[in-house]
Amino acid sequence: MIHLDTDIEGKKMTFGEAQESLKKFGFHMGGNWDYDRGIFDGVMHRENGETFYLRMPFQVLEGMLDRRDAVIEFEKPFVIKHVVNLGLDTDENSLLTVTGLGQFQEPLDTDGLIRDKSKWQEFGEETIGDILNQL
Repeated sequence: MIHLDTDIEGKKMTFGEAQESLKKFGFHMGGNWDYDRGIFDGVMHRENGETFYLRMPFQVLEGMLDRRDAVIEFEKPFVIKHVVNLGLDTDENSLLTVTGLGQFQEPLDTDGLIRDKSKWQEFGEETIGDILNQL
């Protein structure tokens, strides 16, 4: 995991405003959210079972996350790498995957080793800078 130093940390806006704006940049709500916090996820790069994500966590200051008018504040963004198995699953859910009923495999490593950290740090910080210029 690489923490990024950007000007988005501490920025406040409504959840609906953030969701609409970030969607234009390919960001979506991560699945692990609660009514008082969440993460916007964007795929930076995907190749050979490795996916680099730019994650922008936030906390809810006013309201609840299921409402567009909830006020959120961004926390320190970070880059993370997930590694998935590109082969066939051999666990009890394999039949579900083969038949199309199981859509996703669990990552082999949800916080994989990131080589060339400065490259991904620079890419993530530039992406957030571009987003801030459009907000």
